[in-house]
Amino acid sequence: MHTIDLKNTGFRTDLIVDEISRNKDGKVEGTIVLEKDTVKLEEVCVDKELEAVIHKKKGIYRTVSFEDITDKNNLLQVEKVLIEALHRTFHDIGLKEEANILIIGLGNEKCTPDSLGPKSIDHVLVTRHLFLLGDVEDGYRNVASFKPSVTGVTGIETKDLIEGIKNKIQPDLLIVIDALASNSIERLNKTIQITTAGISPGSGIGNNRVEISMETMHIPVIAIGIPTVVDATTIVQDTLQLLLKQISYKIENQNSQKLKLILPQNQNYKEHTKELNDSQKEDVLGMVGLLSEDELKQLLLEVLLPVNYNMMVTPKEIDYVIEKLGLLIGNALNKSLHSHFNPTN
Repeated sequence: MHTIDLKNTGFRTDLIVDEISRNKDGKVEGTIVLEKDTVKLEEVCVDKELEAVIHKKKGIYRTVSFEDITDKNNLLQVEKVLIEALHRTFHDIGLKEEANILIIGLGNEKCTPDSLGPKSIDHVLVTRHLFLLGDVEDGYRNVASFKPSVTGVTGIETKDLIEGIKNKIQPDLLIVIDALASNSIERLNKTIQITTAGISPGSGIGNNRVEISMETMHIPVIAIGIPTVVDATTIVQDTLQLLLKQISYKIENQNSQKLKLILPQNQNYKEHTKELNDSQKEDVLGMVGLLSEDELKQLLLEVLLPVNYNMMVTPKEIDYVIEKLGLLIGNALNKSLHSHFNPTN
C-alpha cells in the first residue's frame, strides 16, 4: 500500500479558522461573541502555547463570517459586525482618539484577486493633509494611506517601503489590508480576518515576504484580510467530501416523499451531518475513501504538484465581489476610526 508522508504537507491558508478546523484534538476553539442572522463574529486569543499547536503567531484573531455581500442589506449587516470587530481590536491595543494612523493596501492592483488592499484604500477617508493645515473638526482621526504594490512590480521589498513611510510620518498604528488564501471553498470571499499578529504578504500562496508586525515595525499592527483564492488541491478535496455528504444525505432521505419533489440541483445537503461508514466510503471512492483529510490532501498534492497543476483559483464573479469587499472594508474603517464620519459629506 502507498505510504503517505505528511511531514512536509503544504496547507495553503492564512486563516486561523482553517487551522482550528484541522485541530482535531480540541485544544483550540473559537469563541462566538456576536451572531446576527447569517453574520458571525468569532474570537481566538493565541498565546505561546497555542502558537506551537496551530502554527499561527501569538495575537488576537477575530473572524467575521457571512454568506453574501452582493445585496445592499446584507452588505450593511456585515459592515455593522465588522465595525464591532474593529472597535474591539482598537480597544485591545489601547488606541487613543488623538492617534495617527497609516493604512496600507497590500497587493497588485492589476491582478483582480490580489487587489483587495488597493481597492479598499480607494474608499478610505484620509485626513493627514488636513491635520497639517490645522483645519479638522472633532470626531476625526489623523489618517494617511499608501498602496505599495508588490515586490515583483517595484523591485523593492514591501516591508522596506512601508518602513520608510512609517519613519517619515511617525504613525501610532499601522493597519494592513491584504487578500488571503484559504484551504476551504466555503470561506472564499465570505470570511474577514482581523488580527493583532501582523501579516506575512504572500504566505498563503507560498511566496513569503518579510513579515509586517509589531516586531518588525515597532508599533502596533492590525492586519485585515479576506481569502480570495484557493488551490486546486482544496477544490478537489472539498468536492470529494461533498460527494460523500451528498450520498449520505440521499441514503438517509431515499424514502422521503418531500425529497422526490425537489430537483437534484436544489437539494441542500450542506448541513447534513451523518457520515457514511468506512465500508460505504470504500464502495464510493475505493481506497481513497478511507484516507483521512490530511492524507487525502497530501495524496492530491503528490498528484498535482509534479505536473504543475496545483493552480490557485478564484471565482468567476471576482471582479464584482472584490469591488464590494473593498467598499465594505473602506467604509467599516471610516466609521470605526472617525466617530463623526458621515458618508454623505
